[in-house]
Amino acid sequence: MTDAAELRRRTQEFLAAYPPAGTARLDFLRARFDAGLAWVHFPEGLGGLGAPRSLQAVVDAELAAAGAPDNDPRRIGIGLGMAAPTILRYGTEEQKHRLLRPLWTGEEVWCQLFSEPGAGSDLAALGTRAVRDGDDWVVNGQKVWTSSAHLARWAILIARTDPDLPKHRGITYFLCDMTDPGVEVRPLRQITGEAEFNEVFLTDVRIPDSLRLGEVGDGWRVAQTTLNNERVAIGGTPVPREGGMIGKVAATWRERPGLRTHDLHQRLLGLWVEAEVARLTGVRLRQQLVAGQPGPEGAGMKLGFARLNQEISGLEVELLGEEGLLYDDWTMRRPELVDFTGRDAGYRYLRSKGNSIEGGTSEILLNIVAERVLGLPAEPRTDKDVAWKDLAR
Repeated sequence: MTDAAELRRRTQEFLAAYPPAGTARLDFLRARFDAGLAWVHFPEGLGGLGAPRSLQAVVDAELAAAGAPDNDPRRIGIGLGMAAPTILRYGTEEQKHRLLRPLWTGEEVWCQLFSEPGAGSDLAALGTRAVRDGDDWVVNGQKVWTSSAHLARWAILIARTDPDLPKHRGITYFLCDMTDPGVEVRPLRQITGEAEFNEVFLTDVRIPDSLRLGEVGDGWRVAQTTLNNERVAIGGTPVPREGGMIGKVAATWRERPGLRTHDLHQRLLGLWVEAEVARLTGVRLRQQLVAGQPGPEGAGMKLGFARLNQEISGLEVELLGEEGLLYDDWTMRRPELVDFTGRDAGYRYLRSKGNSIEGGTSEILLNIVAERVLGLPAEPRTDKDVAWKDLAR
């Protein structure tokens, strides 16, 4: 299945069998997955046809023209962008067939249990423990900054299974059922007033060994697949020219000439050019994905995404003057998604502060770009061969 014309024909036949106007949304999405039109580069039987990734655009265009419903990708971004590629690469056949379909249709939301209060930027120093007990693992610990945990049925989880090994080695990767006893989700209110993030406490949570992803002790390598895909998902999302936050500022500039100054004009022009460069770089990165797994280049995209969002939102607040200091609603909510362009300038300014923390801090991403993209010498590491249990904490 490598021919665009054949794939277009298949999509049209699917639409004839499941007309969007007369098919319930969930039924349509399930049927689309079963037809291999969910993500065409996945294997047959797992939502795909084993086709080149580039041909997904052919399917999407036909479905969009027919008014077909999508799977609300912003709401289930963690599942689509992080969990799915990791499960596909490391999961058992049973795991793939059980989990991928409801993940893609949005019936089961996913979250990510990686960061911890004592191991933020230094993720490999995590202390959540998983101890083997027969066919189960008993997990105890705390995770933090967990987006969508209040909505999630499943989580991708890394935990320490051998404290006698150096920190990068004694880690194992699990799939955690968020409805299991011992999983407690608490809202973590942010500067925006919302609780989009959460703290998650794990107390004697029993995870069957059948929900382990990859080999015991190989969790750091498995997690790199997740993290590389996460950075691409955050920083490489396709947008049209003048889309996203730069579009909001540009629209205000055009519609309200009384707000303009020479200095703001120069800054807007500079940021517009940078946003366009970032957009085109994202196009190139997604083309590279056609050839294989995402690499460290995604770190650069995510790094630029965070910096641009913060600078653009700061410019927008300055452009609006006193009006930019207003904030629409401080109500404590637990939203299903982040809507940068659907809220006001004050929200964009405050929420963008988290962009340089979530998905890997900018400081860590700078190291990744320096060492893995530019080939600069690695920073000295005194803890490389020290057992995790002997590290200072």
